[in-house]
Amino acid sequence: KELITTELSQAGFDMVANDKATDRTVHLPVDHWIEVGALCLLARSSTATCLRDKRGDLVAWKGAKKPEDCSGDMVTQAHCFRIRYPWDLLKLNEEVLSLMENSEISGDVNPLACVEGHMHLGRGSVLLPGVFIEGNVIIGENCRIGPNAHIRGNTSIGDNCHIGNAVELKNTVVYPHTHIKHFSYIGDSIIGSHVHISAGTIIANYRHDGTNHRSLVKGRLVDTERIKFGAVIGDGVRTGVNTTVYPGRKIGPGRMTQPNATVDRDLMPTMTGNNN
Repeated sequence: KELITTELSQAGFDMVANDKATDRTVHLPVDHWIEVGALCLLARSSTATCLRDKRGDLVAWKGAKKPEDCSGDMVTQAHCFRIRYPWDLLKLNEEVLSLMENSEISGDVNPLACVEGHMHLGRGSVLLPGVFIEGNVIIGENCRIGPNAHIRGNTSIGDNCHIGNAVELKNTVVYPHTHIKHFSYIGDSIIGSHVHISAGTIIANYRHDGTNHRSLVKGRLVDTERIKFGAVIGDGVRTGVNTTVYPGRKIGPGRMTQPNATVDRDLMPTMTGNNN
């Protein structure tokens, strides 16, 4: 939020609450990403106008409280997309972290840790010896990283997380209060809150044939448009030690895996309450 707000401010926009909106206010749906340049063009419109992407999806509007009250339409060729599926959050995370131009360190970085890239490190967080930060990374408050962990861009880690010894994270979003234990690898994944990833858990992210991953949504396979895609792990999930998760799989909230388990299909919450 801070990075997006900063970019909008640099483009001349002021953030206002809905009850302060006027006919000059540009409204942004929360489920879209759009280049700021396209918003600047919309802001110059003299009438109530909806801005749509090439597929016709609404990405912003100006001059009315509701988009259906707008009298005009504008189609943009700018880079924008709608957050339809969980893996779209990875794309959003990549876009937001690409805006990072400097590091902001409010926590403690051990002299034996290495940072190559831009990092935001929250208050109370610590990087232990041997930690290697590569690329653009955000780490929240009160986190403990390492020792000997490898955090690759573009990775966002929420508050109160523990990333253990010899863990490798790559292009992953980790929500708050999650523990990822030693010798685990997680790539191109979304990890919910209060998750416990036990030692040796591997979340793969690449198909042998090199094609896009497809994910099952409401009974049909949807092209994720991603060559690398790990897993979507729901809140409260616990993996047993040495669990292996196939690429593109989803594990629903509260599910657990046994030690040495192989997750080769989606695991969704059960009606019986038995989530093993």
